[in-house]
Amino acid sequence: MKKILFIINRKAGTNRDKRLGGAIGRYFPADRYQVEITHLAYLGHGKDLALEAVKNGVDTVVAVGGDGSINEIAQGLVGSNTALAIIPLGSGNGLARALKIPLDVNKAMELIVADRQQPMDVGYANEHLFLSNAGVGFDALVADEFRHTTKRGLYGYAKLVMQRFSSYKPEAYSISIDGQKLEENAFLLTVANGNQFGYEFKLAPKASVFDGLLDVCIMPPVNFLQLIPVSLYSLLGKIDKTRYLKHYTGKSVTISGNSLQYLQVDGDAVPLTAGAVQLRVQEKAIRVIVSQ
Repeated sequence: MKKILFIINRKAGTNRDKRLGGAIGRYFPADRYQVEITHLAYLGHGKDLALEAVKNGVDTVVAVGGDGSINEIAQGLVGSNTALAIIPLGSGNGLARALKIPLDVNKAMELIVADRQQPMDVGYANEHLFLSNAGVGFDALVADEFRHTTKRGLYGYAKLVMQRFSSYKPEAYSISIDGQKLEENAFLLTVANGNQFGYEFKLAPKASVFDGLLDVCIMPPVNFLQLIPVSLYSLLGKIDKTRYLKHYTGKSVTISGNSLQYLQVDGDAVPLTAGAVQLRVQEKAIRVIVSQ
C-alpha cells in the first residue's frame, strides 16, 4: 500500500481543504493508499514534516501551495527516495508551470496517481535551496518588500515594481561562472534552475531542471518604457533573443559587489550576510512527479 502525505499551506489560498477533500477520496481510495493530510503551522514546518515523512517511509509528499511552501517542503526531501508531487495553488506557480503540472486540482491529482517520477536538479545560493531561481538584483529588492505587504498575487507584485522602479539604482557586479570572469552593470541578475519566474514570465526560456546546469541571466539597466517590451518578450519566451538579456550557463557561480543587499530564492527574500553569493547546482537531487 502506497503511503502519501499531503502538506497544505492554508495561507496561500482559501477553501483549500474543501476543494481537496473530495478529490483525495476519489483519486486515492483507502484500499490502495494510506493517506495523511497535514498543514503548515510555522516557518520551516514544511522541511520538518518532509524529513519526518522520509524517516517514516512515505512514498510521496504532496506540496499544496505556492513556490515558497514547495521550496520549504523540498528541503526535507533532497537526497531521499521520497518523491515530491505538487498541487499548484499559489499565485505565480513558477515550478509547476516549468514542470507542466496542470493548475487544475483534478488534473494535478491524476498526475500523482500516474506517478511518473524523474530526478531533478536543485540549486543553492549561499546554501539556501532554490528550485526555480535565485537573484540579487531588482527582483530581490521587490521580494524583500513583498513579504511585508498584505496584497498578494500578481497585482500586489506589479504595484511594488512600479513603486520601486524609479528609485532603484542598477549595481555593478563581479561574476564568476565556472571560472569565467565578468564585470557587469545589471538591473536584474538572476540565476535560474527552471525556466519560470511564475505567471509565465521567463528570463531563461531554455533552462531545464534536468540538465545539470544553472542559467545566468543578466539584464542591463533599462528605463521605464523598456519594461513593456521586456515584459512582453518574457511572456513570449523570447527575452533571451533580445538586447535586453545576456545569458550564460554553468555549474558554479559567484556574484560579488560593493552594494549587495538582497537575495531572493524562489521569490522569497532570505538573509544576505556576506559580501558575495555562492551558487551551485546539485544534480538529480530530488525525485519529482512530472507531466507525461
